[in-house]
Amino acid sequence: MLVTPRLAAFLIRETFRRSGLQMAASLMRHAPAGVEVHRDLRYGPGPDMLLDLFRPADGADTAGSGPYPLLVWVHGGGFVGGSKEEIAGYLQMIAAHGYTVAAPQYSLAPRHRYPMPLRQVMQALEFLQAQRAAFRLDPERIVLAGNSAGAHIAAQVSALATTPGYAGLVGIRPTVTAGQVRGLVLACGAFDLALTQGVSGVAEAILVRAAGWSYSGRRNFARDGTFASLSVPDYLTPAFPPTLLTTGNADLLRAHTERLYEAMRAAGLEAEAVFWPDYVPALDHEYQFDLDTEPAQVFRDRLLGFLAARTA
Repeated sequence: MLVTPRLAAFLIRETFRRSGLQMAASLMRHAPAGVEVHRDLRYGPGPDMLLDLFRPADGADTAGSGPYPLLVWVHGGGFVGGSKEEIAGYLQMIAAHGYTVAAPQYSLAPRHRYPMPLRQVMQALEFLQAQRAAFRLDPERIVLAGNSAGAHIAAQVSALATTPGYAGLVGIRPTVTAGQVRGLVLACGAFDLALTQGVSGVAEAILVRAAGWSYSGRRNFARDGTFASLSVPDYLTPAFPPTLLTTGNADLLRAHTERLYEAMRAAGLEAEAVFWPDYVPALDHEYQFDLDTEPAQVFRDRLLGFLAARTA
């Protein structure tokens, strides 16, 4: 019997690293010219507290010269892996349409546990706002986004900024207000702790168990009352931002996205979904980054339309 999740987390991290390298190379083929890139900007004292920033270059064919709306995209990796470099090409593509896009790195489990990534993303937001002039960004037009584990972090940061009392419960100081967060983009995320118990497949169950144990620090994380605060559907208020959600029809975490979408609709909140219930061949986790396929292109276009509408 395992007494620590470290070995499983290491193996998962290595698997994600190899697939991430392939994804990064594929996405860079879609990165357009005319984007200014700033890598490894330090937003805090910790060794992991670095972010990459993308914005239209001077003279690029975009509307005006800023300040641009700010998109903060949090990378995935099951809380134990992943990196901002994996999605750089995708974020450059978005920046070319007239946005300042930031990709923060955050500290990984099991060495660093919940809610450390939330605190770090809040610090990244604080840093970006302090540098608004240098980065030509508009702090009153912020969209949060993320994929996989990063989608959960982005959703929870949104809830921390919009749900009274929630920040105190989690122990995080918000650095943005509900009025600043204009929208939220969530791709293939995990949002509901209760759904971690219903995973089918041995490999999938091991992945979910190892990630949850690593992130929480507790073997029986699903029964941990403190860790339960990460279930975003339980902390929705009318101030929660309009949200664009997507998941593949073969995504391991599909039920999480559907659950959050249903909870938002039931609460009368603005939620748009890009789902593929009958698509063949079935779409796996993170399908949206395979920009050589039609479904990924459809979501890209919906994403750009959502950003334009929310930050106009």
